[in-house]
Amino acid sequence: MMTMTGKRRFLGAVLAVGMLGGCEPLDDGGGGGIGGVLFTRGFAFVREDDRNVYVVDDGGDANSPQRLTNVGGAYWPSVSRDGRSVVFVQRSGGTTTLLTVPTSGGTPSTLFRANDSTCARGCSNFRTPTFSPDGRSVVFVFSPGNSSQTALARINTDGSGFQELTPNNVIAYGAPSFVPNGGAVLAGAGSGLNQLDQLAHVPLNGGTITYSSLSAGVQFVENRVAVSPNGSQVALDGRLSSGGTRIFVAQLSGSNVGALQRVTIGGAGEESWPSWTGASQLGFLISAGGSDTGIYRANLSTGSVSLAVPSATEPSYGPI
Repeated sequence: MMTMTGKRRFLGAVLAVGMLGGCEPLDDGGGGGIGGVLFTRGFAFVREDDRNVYVVDDGGDANSPQRLTNVGGAYWPSVSRDGRSVVFVQRSGGTTTLLTVPTSGGTPSTLFRANDSTCARGCSNFRTPTFSPDGRSVVFVFSPGNSSQTALARINTDGSGFQELTPNNVIAYGAPSFVPNGGAVLAGAGSGLNQLDQLAHVPLNGGTITYSSLSAGVQFVENRVAVSPNGSQVALDGRLSSGGTRIFVAQLSGSNVGALQRVTIGGAGEESWPSWTGASQLGFLISAGGSDTGIYRANLSTGSVSLAVPSATEPSYGPI
């Protein structure tokens, strides 16, 4: 059994993977004005100890990430496809807000507030926002009204054009991931956020939502599904009957998801939050009891996994 700092091997025959503007400045208790950040490509993440957004460039020092926010309460950062901005959720008490911040540093801006009047059913408990490929909109998870379920919605990056993507839903939806052409998102779906036992292909034009079953012994999507850069594969963190969570990949053709295949073998750590870092590379978290959670980079071609960023959680990578 290999250690956290060592390398792990992939299962054989893993399939190959083939403007912001108009946002209002943050006025919910500040947010600072951190500038001079050097970032062109790499990971955005938060740290559990202070719940701020950090970035680390691939060419920088992973042990010295650069901080983009300073008031805490940040969750689920996501890098835009051009690498210029991060969207994230800010929690303050029981209220959540969607914010954006430049990866070069600067003052965070408010994108969308809970219970905005444009959300007819009432929007609260925002989660896991992600940019569209063209950077003009964000899709995110929210709780409509007093519902115990979660829904998906879209908002333009100038704060206009709110659109509920899963109206009158009777099931819950998890973290969304865009297909490359921006016409749909893929997300976990099920009876609750802890029971996402399907994958949902959700068109942004109001078309029919289609669902795929999980396989390979995966009972639920733990946190996130992630579509590969060319749209030929999807990665997810699958919870097994044993209670452990591992990273799986599957072929993706249109709205159809193929059989899941486990990526890594062995190890005591839990694996979660996959994020594509290239055509044949994944970044994801590995955590173990008593150890810091860190971002690991996996190369599907060579079959190796190595530590990329220590003391980090909820990673997103960009641009891709």
